Amino acid sequence: MIANSLNSDEYNAYYDRYLQKIPGNLELGILLLENKEEFLRLLDKIKPEDLTYSYAEGKWTVAEVIQHLIDVERIFQYRSLTLAREPGIKLPGFDHDAYVPMSSSKNRTLKSLKKEFGAVRDSGISLYQSFSEEMLVRKGFVSGSSTSCRALGFISAGHTKHHIELFKENYNII
Repeated sequence: MIANSLNSDEYNAYYDRYLQKIPGNLELGILLLENKEEFLRLLDKIKPEDLTYSYAEGKWTVAEVIQHLIDVERIFQYRSLTLAREPGIKLPGFDHDAYVPMSSSKNRTLKSLKKEFGAVRDSGISLYQSFSEEMLVRKGFVSGSSTSCRALGFISAGHTKHHIELFKENYNII
């Protein structure tokens, strides 16, 4: 299943900004793997003392961004699993801005964040590879919008790419 095969009724238009960041010709499992490797290579350039850096008042620290990515991965995987098993279900949204201060990311080490991101993404890769083609196109409602199982996987990769770009543009540590 490749990103450019998604139909506009499989996701909220808000996520176009993430989907446009990923190559449209990669199979989902390969995309998620390559995207994981790109993000982990970026994290290899970060020093432990950089975790507390924020480029502006009120912006997330490096650690908070990494934890945010881990949280989103888990939530999107749960949503994908739920849609694959229970098509038509209605799932609530989540407030990522409320999650960040509650994450206690300031108590995390760079090594633990990298390890967790890798493990969570690997779990997602296995999850999406376990789905049949029929399961991947099953839809339900997420935050009030029609959403397919497969769209969530592609959005996850695009979301990570979005934050990779923000690290490069706004965090002068990379």
